[in-house]
Amino acid sequence: MARSGSLATPRGPWSFVRRALWTAFFLVVGWLVYDQARQVEWDQVLAAVRRIPVWHLVIAALLAAASHGLYSSFDLLGRRWTGHRLRTAQVVTVTFVSYAFNLNFGALVGGVAFRYRLYSRLGLENATIARVVGLSLVTNWLGYVVLAGAVFAGGGIAPPDSFRIGSMSLRVLGFVLLAVAAAYLAACAWSKRRDFSIRGHAFTLPPLRMALEQLLRSVLNWLAIAAVLYTLLQQALPFQTVLGIFLVAAIAGVVAHVPAGLGVIEAVFVTLAGADVPRSELLGALLAYRALYYLAPLAIAIAAYLVIEGRTGAVARARRRTGTCSPTG
Repeated sequence: MARSGSLATPRGPWSFVRRALWTAFFLVVGWLVYDQARQVEWDQVLAAVRRIPVWHLVIAALLAAASHGLYSSFDLLGRRWTGHRLRTAQVVTVTFVSYAFNLNFGALVGGVAFRYRLYSRLGLENATIARVVGLSLVTNWLGYVVLAGAVFAGGGIAPPDSFRIGSMSLRVLGFVLLAVAAAYLAACAWSKRRDFSIRGHAFTLPPLRMALEQLLRSVLNWLAIAAVLYTLLQQALPFQTVLGIFLVAAIAGVVAHVPAGLGVIEAVFVTLAGADVPRSELLGALLAYRALYYLAPLAIAIAAYLVIEGRTGAVARARRRTGTCSPTG
């Protein structure tokens, strides 16, 4: 639930410490933005974009927007689950900003730090934020587990001999992933125990109906991302192949702990699809994908974040001057 007076800055020595920590955090984020922009080979991005037909770029941009919109709706499930009163526009904006920073700089910065910062500025308690973030993370990976399980178990990916995981191992992994998803849905439906602790984080099982909604939204989101790549590759590969390679690349990027999966996605696609698509076309499409799905949303997210900070800061200053303290809705 929203808490009273959350926008007011705490007084005393902890106020200074908190401001110093947040200042350091923003300096680090600013450096990451600069470093990310500096590493991008902008001439290659522009050349790659010029080689792709305009209508392919338009469709890919629309699909990217649809994916970001789907992901931004994940926290609406958290609002329904926790019962907090933030408006839909506020929830969607916070999720979008966090997701854009998450994509470019990793889960610790975007998925966690920005969500806590923005939601707390808007009046949510830490316990409520934790439940919202936990449900969102499970939502995102539930769709991945189901899609990857289906594609891997069905033999949708045929790894080359040089790949560390063979076809049979990948199929076994697929069945394991499907079993994990089935166990989650079964627990949501029938488990008498609803509260769990995952790596020190409390998580409460939602009802089956919400779990199925989690699954639907997440599956559609992962399919939309793969459709962006499929469109930019100009259907040079079957959609199922693009989806499978992307799912392998997604988990490889997480394991590698590289912000934005820089180099990881490209390496996986070149390894698994380099024999079927010329490398120049493959890398060109992937550069265009980064521009549309990572960099353009990040630019919008930075602007949106500054607006949120400006508005909540102004409200906090006004409340300190007047001495009022009311809940955020």
